Amino acid sequence: MFKKVFLLLCIFLISGVVVANEKSVYEFSWLDKDKEIYVLQNRKFRKVGKVYIGAGGVKTISGAFVDSYGGTLRGGYFFSEDWGIEGVFGKNSGSTNDTAKGVEDQQAKAFYRKVDSYLGAMMMWSPFYSKINTFNKVFYYDWMFGLGVASVKTLDNRSEFDTPAGSSLTSSNSFGAVWNTGLRVYLNESWSLRIDFTGLHVKPKKENIVDNGNSVTTNSLFSNYDLGLGLNYAF
Repeated sequence: MFKKVFLLLCIFLISGVVVANEKSVYEFSWLDKDKEIYVLQNRKFRKVGKVYIGAGGVKTISGAFVDSYGGTLRGGYFFSEDWGIEGVFGKNSGSTNDTAKGVEDQQAKAFYRKVDSYLGAMMMWSPFYSKINTFNKVFYYDWMFGLGVASVKTLDNRSEFDTPAGSSLTSSNSFGAVWNTGLRVYLNESWSLRIDFTGLHVKPKKENIVDNGNSVTTNSLFSNYDLGLGLNYAF
């Protein structure tokens, strides 16, 4: 599912990205050879030297057995138009879905792990700036990429495989990688809409679980993907 969403997002972005610099010259073969059209690509909204904060809601689009929703708090600073830093805190909550219940109906248990919270820091790269003219209104946005590290707290149901079975979730804390790609759509000089796709990759402690006499080893690499929508305010 998330691969299709990511592919559609990339197609949309690439179709609208402005890659020209602020002094680009466009030549059109159907015009008089002596005429040139100068297209000014100067940015209306600039990021350099500005601090921003933001909040938003997310939906986890990975994990076969859990439907999870949550929220994020973000803050950052761009020291140039292309480069900046961002800190992010996320908190998720969720419950088992119909797929997990279907496994239980077959007299089995589904092992799952989900993100409870995370705190990360990323280096941000924003090389693309675009304008979209629709409904007689021009919308401006930046396409940003982030990469960094995060401390992640996860919850899993390993206790359900104990004898006797437990009912509480087991927490684990791990360090891993966090990355982000997203749009910052400007509403005005201060406010902007954020559309983000965020990935977390951690390596929790490997666990051996016995289920109906069979030994099951939990996945040593855990990945989580969130699709989010929120607002930013720039100072």
